[in-house]
Amino acid sequence: MSKQQQRKKSRPVGKESQSDIFDVIWDNVKSLLIAVVLAMIIKTSIVEAYKIPSASMEDTLLIGDFLIANKFIYGARLPLIDWRMPAIRDPEPGDVIIFKYPQDRVTNYIKRCVATGGQTVEIKDKVLYVDGEIFENPLHSKFEKDRIEPRTHTPRDNFGPYKVPRNFYFMMGDNRDNSSDSRFWGPVHRDLILGEAIFIHWSWEPDTNSPKATVSDPLSVPRLFVYNVGHFFERVRWGRLLDIIH
Repeated sequence: MSKQQQRKKSRPVGKESQSDIFDVIWDNVKSLLIAVVLAMIIKTSIVEAYKIPSASMEDTLLIGDFLIANKFIYGARLPLIDWRMPAIRDPEPGDVIIFKYPQDRVTNYIKRCVATGGQTVEIKDKVLYVDGEIFENPLHSKFEKDRIEPRTHTPRDNFGPYKVPRNFYFMMGDNRDNSSDSRFWGPVHRDLILGEAIFIHWSWEPDTNSPKATVSDPLSVPRLFVYNVGHFFERVRWGRLLDIIH
C-alpha cells in the first residue's frame, strides 16, 4: 500500500466531505464577490439607470420614464477612487445630460446642454440664442405659458447675455416654462457631469389612484402590488420602451 493510500485510509470519516462543502461555498462566495465588483464597475463607470421624477424635460422625457445613461462617453469616475477615465468626447450643445445639482453636489439632475464654455447665452421673449444665433427648440420641447415675464420678475423668459465660463456647461429643461435650470442657479462644472442619456428602457404612467405603501401599514405593500398587477398593461407606456433620447 502506498503512502498516499495510507494517508487517505487514516483520514477521519467526514473530513473529506466537510472540505468539499467548504470549497463549494468558497467558490460561490468568490463568484458572488466578482459579480458584485463587476456590477459596481459597470454601474459607476459605464452605464446606469435613472428615473425621471419631474416634468422639467417634458415632452422629451416624462415622469415615470426610466432611462439608461452612458457614463463612459464623458469619462466616468472609477469607483472608490477619485479618478476620471479619459473621455471619448466632451459634452456638446443638444446632449441630454445627467449631472450632480451644483447647489448640493448630491442630487442627480437631467437637462439639455445648450451651450459650452466660451459661448454666450441669451433669451429674448422665450427665444434662446447661442452666440447670437437661434438655438432650435428640441423636437418634443414645449412652453406651458403664453405670458412673457419681464426680466425684473424672473430670468425664465428673458436672460443674459451671459458668457459661459471655461469648463462649465449651460443646462436647460425642454419644458422651458417649468424647469429649474442654469437660468436660475448657474452653469454646471465639468466635474459634476455623470453621463449622457441614451434610451428609455421602461416607462410607467403615474396613477393618482394607486394606493401608497407606508411603514405604519404592513398590508399596504401587498395592496400596492395587487393594484399594480391589475393595472399593469394600462400603466406601461408601451410606445416609449427603447425609445432613443434625442
